[in-house]
Amino acid sequence: MTKKSYSISELSEEFGITPRTLRYYEDQNLLAPQRQGQTRIYSAADRARLIWIMRGKRVGFSITEISEVLDMYYAEGGKEEQCRITITACKDRIKSLEEQRKDIDDTINELNHLIKTVGAYVEDNYPPKPET
Repeated sequence: MTKKSYSISELSEEFGITPRTLRYYEDQNLLAPQRQGQTRIYSAADRARLIWIMRGKRVGFSITEISEVLDMYYAEGGKEEQCRITITACKDRIKSLEEQRKDIDDTINELNHLIKTVGAYVEDNYPPKPET
């Protein structure tokens, strides 16, 4: 039984990314396709790593953070430690996003207050001009 392999164009199309992005992930040591001459051949394991990379990017993890989590799979403790690290990283990201949300909510409230304040000033000091 042969293992499924993928070309750079197949993975690019499947994940909606450019071949350049895949080469970048390779340069960052996130993916390690086999080579046949100039042709990159991605394994099922590369595809699985790409799923994790895309998921990490989607939720705002940096390439470094993604790399650390992926590399844990091969470190002592393996997948169990990788799961622990992933949970911790996700909780940290949630905390950061909640802080950002609070900052955004505070800014929106401040802007709404400013609109009301300036609007009231305009109404008090610049009454509408009568139509002629």
